[in-house]
Amino acid sequence: MRLVTLDTENLLVAAGRIRDAFPAFRPRFALIMGSGWREVAGAFSVRHSLDFAAIPALGATQVEGHGGQLLLAEERGIELLIFAGRRHWYEGAGWGPIAFPVCLAKTMGVEGLVLTNSSGGINPAFRAGAVMVMDDHINLMGVNPLAGPNHPFWGPRFPDMTGVYDADYRRRLDAAAAKTGLPVTHGVYLAVTGPSYETPAEIAAFRRLGADAVGMSTVPEAILAHAAGLKVAGLSCITNAAAGMGQVLSHQEVLAGARTAIPGLTSLLKEFIGQGGAA
Repeated sequence: MRLVTLDTENLLVAAGRIRDAFPAFRPRFALIMGSGWREVAGAFSVRHSLDFAAIPALGATQVEGHGGQLLLAEERGIELLIFAGRRHWYEGAGWGPIAFPVCLAKTMGVEGLVLTNSSGGINPAFRAGAVMVMDDHINLMGVNPLAGPNHPFWGPRFPDMTGVYDADYRRRLDAAAAKTGLPVTHGVYLAVTGPSYETPAEIAAFRRLGADAVGMSTVPEAILAHAAGLKVAGLSCITNAAAGMGQVLSHQEVLAGARTAIPGLTSLLKEFIGQGGAA
């Protein structure tokens, strides 16, 4: 297992490139976009972009539907970092590329991190295209990004995970949803490592554990960001029914499901950011 290390050299390089491009740039938020969310990222006013491949600690994304660009953007005068795409544990590159967006966000002085994903619906009440505000998570990845030597950057050795997803952010997301007319639900997201999809027996077990949706991301970043003192919000787009509840699963189905939800997701995030959700 490759442990998280604080890549100070590459952090300084990335932060330096951002400040060289826009010396007065002071992002309040960072957004990490999940599968199929690239078009949502492009709906903000983008000032500048950097390819992940040009940032050594990130590297090019390996998964279709993850654009692989760091965007410097703005919404109603509020500046934000948008990671249009993410790296995953199953890619085999270790924790570094997964942790780096959180590290850069904190280094740039970001107050809040918004994590997005596309997921399979476990709750039978969920339909494809539903949007779930994450109230909590279950980590069944079998790994934890905080394992290994503790660094002060990540806070105390044993961080409390009672309130990973900020209660005020969840209320603000509900208010933004009401204003934009987008129906949202709340629930618990369960993370597995992937890359194989789950079996019907696993989904049945996850349901008994209290999970409403399942995916292969988000939880590591949430753990790291919460430990580092950032406020965290999580949004999950239910793109398909989980194994045993619908048709044969495929990544193309996931991307197609996300595309149908793009207009609503865009309006929701722009309203949340534009009203100063980190105030």
